[in-house]
Formats: sequence, C-alpha cells, structure tokens
Amino acid sequence: MSAEERKEFEAFKAEREKKRREEERKQQRQQYANLVDEEIAATIPKLREVSDMLKKVKDDIFGNFETILKMKGEIIGAIRDDQCSHTFTNSDSSLRIILGVNCIDGYRDTVEDGISMVKAYIESLAKDDATKALVNAVLRLLSRDGQGNIKASRVLQLRKMAEDSGDERFLEGVRIIEESYQPTISKKYIRAQYKNDKGAWCYIPLGMTDVD
Repeated sequence: MSAEERKEFEAFKAEREKKRREEERKQQRQQYANLVDEEIAATIPKLREVSDMLKKVKDDIFGNFETILKMKGEIIGAIRDDQCSHTFTNSDSSLRIILGVNCIDGYRDTVEDGISMVKAYIESLAKDDATKALVNAVLRLLSRDGQGNIKASRVLQLRKMAEDSGDERFLEGVRIIEESYQPTISKKYIRAQYKNDKGAWCYIPLGMTDVD
C-alpha cells in the first residue's frame, strides 16, 4: 500500500469511526428519551392519584370542621369575617390543626386619596431633623410591596397612630385606606402539628417538598 493509499485508508477509517460514535450517541439519546417517557407515564398516574386523595381529604377536613366553626361562633362569639385562619388544639395540647385561607392584600383606586391625605398630614409634622426622622419612619408604613400594595398590618399601625393624634384629617385618610381594602382570597390550607417527646411542636409534612 502506497503512502497515498494508506492516507486515504486512515481517513476512511476515521470517518467510519466518527459515524459509529455519532450513531452510538444518537441511540443513547433515544434510549434516554424512551426511559424518560416510560418513567413519566408511570409516575404521573401515581401523582394524580395522590393529588386526588389529598383534595378529597382536604375537602373532608374543611367540611368536618365547618360544624365546629359554627359552634365556636355560637359559644365563644369570637369569629370575625376577616379572620383568615383558625387553630384547634386537643385537650392535652399534644395535637394541633390550623385551617385557613391565604389572603393577598389589595385595594380599590380610592386608596390613593387616603394615602395622599395621610402623607400630607405626616409631612406637615416635619419641623426639624428629629421630627423628619420620625416622619420618614411613619411614611415607611405606606411603602408598597412587590405587588404595589400596602400591607394590611401596617394600616393597623397607622390607625393606632391616627387615633393617638386625634387629628380628623389623619383619621379620615386612614379610614379611606381601610375602606379601600379589597383582599383576594386564594388557596385554602391545612397545617397539622404534634408535640414531640421534648414538648416542641412539629409539623406533619403534607407536601412533596416537605417530606424528607
């Protein structure tokens, strides 16, 4: 075999090996895809079954506790319309259930009028560096979250300040903010706890992420 023929033969072998490796990788990718398809097909029905079971248990628990909540209202008279969660503890304080709904703060457009009135009053108090620092601290209560809303808990703090001040303009501004409050109720939730042998409350994991 001449040098030229050997060179051509080596190039042919190299090309053939390259194609073999490409085909091998292609087959491996196909095997991987097939394995993923098989496992997804086997896993999704299991997860749907678990999801349906959790939904049924959740609905059953809320249904069962609905009667208890009515009794709580009749006996204690402590249930408010805006109460987002209820905690129930057994007699020996070893087990606890918390039922509630996630509440997202929101406001109607009239909230801007209330905010303007409150800001005008607060800013009028700034006379020197000391009062300016106080004013800035109070104005932070009107700062907005990532969704552009004021936290309802901060409005409660403003209400207390307005009542302490006795200023009608301040009070009216806070009232407008409160009347503009329009929360959005999202998902219901259930949290379950038990006391361990050290007397500490431990959560029962109820989500895929929570289970170790």
